[in-house]
Amino acid sequence: MSDDDATTEGSGESRRTAFHEVMSKTAKGFMEEAGWWWVTGFGELEDEYHAVREGVGVWDVSPLNKWEFRGTDAVEAAQRVHSNDILGMRTGQVRYGAFLDDDGLLVDDGTVFKHADDHLWVCTNGLDHREYFGEASKGLDVAIDYIAPELPHLQVQGPRSRDLVQGLTDADLSSLRYFNFLPDQVKVGGVPVWLSRTGFSGELGYELFIRPEHAEELWDVIIGAGAVPYGVDVIEPLRIEAGMVVTDYDYEAHERTPFDLGLDRVVALDADGAFMGKDTLREVAADPPNRFKTLRLQGEELPEYGAAVTKDGEDVGVLTSPATSPAFGPIGLAILRRDVADEGTKVDVALGDGTVTATVDVLAIVDPEKQRPRS
Repeated sequence: MSDDDATTEGSGESRRTAFHEVMSKTAKGFMEEAGWWWVTGFGELEDEYHAVREGVGVWDVSPLNKWEFRGTDAVEAAQRVHSNDILGMRTGQVRYGAFLDDDGLLVDDGTVFKHADDHLWVCTNGLDHREYFGEASKGLDVAIDYIAPELPHLQVQGPRSRDLVQGLTDADLSSLRYFNFLPDQVKVGGVPVWLSRTGFSGELGYELFIRPEHAEELWDVIIGAGAVPYGVDVIEPLRIEAGMVVTDYDYEAHERTPFDLGLDRVVALDADGAFMGKDTLREVAADPPNRFKTLRLQGEELPEYGAAVTKDGEDVGVLTSPATSPAFGPIGLAILRRDVADEGTKVDVALGDGTVTATVDVLAIVDPEKQRPRS
């Protein structure tokens, strides 16, 4: 498929990102998912893993789907679908949370960037949300446009990411707090970018949003400064260690509440904003039936995604995502019935015709208090 064949939203073919051509020179391969070609990796998985955990890595996350909300009711429109406090956001702030249906069940999860009272970026995993957003915003003064192809971006992640990015920009990164961004473009290595202190790794990191024509130049700048490129192959152990969820892996749309996925902190029940399913979620919050935890798995063979979790022969949960971590060995994320979710509890996970023993551990096993991204 040529770059000219890259499709428009919902056409059924997969797009190539603006970084695809320059990455192709060194990438090991690409995979199709959710309407895009994602880079799988560039070398050895463990080298990429250690770059993100100990140094600095760079990943093309342009396939993250992005929407622009514009109009006098842009904030209200985003608030109707999002569990976090969107009404209370400041300009330059980013908020993560759940996108919900009328029953308080997850449709997706993602972030909202506030540029102004009448201008937001809304980032989702899924692509097919135009009707969902349209129905939720009926009667409001807001225009919602799909802008992912016009807004490619890289994430630069790892404990050395601040040093690397600061060395390429005159912007003062010391004052840019976690989950904040610079609404006005700055230059990184001479390339105009929107710079955000966010990412998907569990580490200190930044995201750099650009226009497509600057992609190759930005890639060369970041790689030339010493960042190690990585891809989706290493994302599973990184995000599972950090307790980060992905739709269609950890949950299916319209099946789980945010509390099943450990998203309690981003359900703003005490804020003024009214979002879909808020009253239902208030009841769930009073007595959540499930908890989201890490499982430490015994043995070398990994169970499958969605493997049943049992205790004394009784179903007590589901292993949503397994991975072999270079630091922790075989681990996985699991939705567990609350009475078996205490750390140290032994459970069994389906594997082939039998089971493997697992031990319940804290969510975000690599950094339970989320101190690394705040460093």
